[in-house]
Amino acid sequence: MRSWWRSHGILLRTLYVLFLGQVVSFVLAVASFSSSFIADLGVDAPLTQSFFTYLSLALVYGSILLYRRQKLRISWYWYLFLGFVDVQGNYLVNKAYQYSSITSVTLLDCWTIPWVIILTWIFLGTRYSLWQFFGAALCIVGLGLVLLSDAGVAGGGGSRPLLGDILVIAGTLFFALSNVGEEFCVKKKDRVEVVTMIGIFGLLVSVCEISIMELKSLESVEWSTDIILGFVGYAVSTFLFYTIVPFLLQISGATWFNLSLLTSDMWAVVIRIFFYHQKVDWLYYISFAMVAVGLVIYSKTEKDPIPLPTLGNGNHNPEYQVLDEESTESRNETPAS
Repeated sequence: MRSWWRSHGILLRTLYVLFLGQVVSFVLAVASFSSSFIADLGVDAPLTQSFFTYLSLALVYGSILLYRRQKLRISWYWYLFLGFVDVQGNYLVNKAYQYSSITSVTLLDCWTIPWVIILTWIFLGTRYSLWQFFGAALCIVGLGLVLLSDAGVAGGGGSRPLLGDILVIAGTLFFALSNVGEEFCVKKKDRVEVVTMIGIFGLLVSVCEISIMELKSLESVEWSTDIILGFVGYAVSTFLFYTIVPFLLQISGATWFNLSLLTSDMWAVVIRIFFYHQKVDWLYYISFAMVAVGLVIYSKTEKDPIPLPTLGNGNHNPEYQVLDEESTESRNETPAS
């Protein structure tokens, strides 16, 4: 069994991470479709959309955390930072649907990947091989093909596309900060705590910003069954998104996570096929294959992560304590010159 696991363990891990990445990618596509659907109905309430997501996270995972009766393992102000940047990212990208097409928003959302690579390189000490860069580039080229196909189906457009593009690019920076910060936390501490705190602080930030920027928009909304279903679809899909993301970040990191999300546009095409009975261009199949190959190349050449520094309330990592003890013993055993 040990011999079989050594020879097949890497393959099984790769398949598991690929599957998990595509589940996250699919629920993100559902969230994007729901947000675009709400915007098409004339509702301009991006913060309110995220409010219900953070509320559900705080209630569900907060109950688990209260049941455990444990103290926070990371200082609260780090979670405040994560909640703030996450809310801004969701707000800017959801707002962009008011001015630009879903195709343009999905294309520019790729800016998250270079942001994440830069941030993990600087703050987490992650180093990437040439094969990893090649795999990432192959994923992006594959996405470019599917977006070229998608442009023929959905077209461009939007009332103010340039403003929408600027909002998306700004949103990707906030998403990158959120992804890298969440990766740091889930790899060193507890996933339930991280998701709970993002939900609580995201909820608080959302309430403050809604009271300032969205009250008039909400008062003018003529609520209907379609609008309510759009909000429910967005809340459920994003709740699943935030639930699964910590597992993926803990296993493979923020860069792999964002590369996996490149296929969300493909899933968006599939959703439109079933809802609007639209045809798929042949480029769709080629691009899907290219992204899949790129993900496999990136995963197969992924290096073991460098140990992250300690972040919290002053507690030291046991691994570093053992190393310190060993080094002390070795110094004591070394004969004096």
